[in-house]
Amino acid sequence: MITNQALNNQSKSGNGQEPTNIQRRTLIGGALAALLASPVRLMAEENDRRPNNLFILLLKGLYQPVPVGDGPADNLGLSAVNLSDGSYSRTLIYPVFGIPESRDQDSVIGKFYAQFTGNLCAYDLPGGAIAMKFNDPPAGVPPELGFNNFSSLSFPDGQGGSYLEGTFELVILEATGIYRAFQGGHNHMVDRLHQLDAAGTKFDEFCFCNISEYQFP
Repeated sequence: MITNQALNNQSKSGNGQEPTNIQRRTLIGGALAALLASPVRLMAEENDRRPNNLFILLLKGLYQPVPVGDGPADNLGLSAVNLSDGSYSRTLIYPVFGIPESRDQDSVIGKFYAQFTGNLCAYDLPGGAIAMKFNDPPAGVPPELGFNNFSSLSFPDGQGGSYLEGTFELVILEATGIYRAFQGGHNHMVDRLHQLDAAGTKFDEFCFCNISEYQFP
């Protein structure tokens, strides 16, 4: 802090104008340097956190329904989905490969939202969010193969439930934050979903998601 006494002392040496101007120029120059450096620093930090152009996530855990109005307050900044419309359930996301959080694969890093009666989903991740759409199963593919769908061949768990297996191809509709470059890209899912009851109301997820910037052929 500059006191009145210090200003008085400056005014007694010469006319006092030059030291004051130097001080002002120093303060202004420092402020401008800080303003100019901030965007550069933010860009560098973003580049350090940006995922590889193929990163892998694991969806793991029990699905919980998201009641109407109980989605994220800002809808994760996404417009391609409405996570508060009551059609979504959510489970947890773990890092596997290609993102800084992969150093600790046992830590939860986000939430995955999916429609069981629709074809949309969303990823809530560190540094941004991604909205996707499941591709339709191709015509003529035998249902037992489980391509863009769960295989018609399920495996009983011996406790009244069953395991559902399949692969899914998804298109990335929207991506925000450090994932912006992935908009228009692709997600290849390899899923083993545990249906815990015969009625099909409780599910325990175990699904690897291979997310990349390139489009599926």
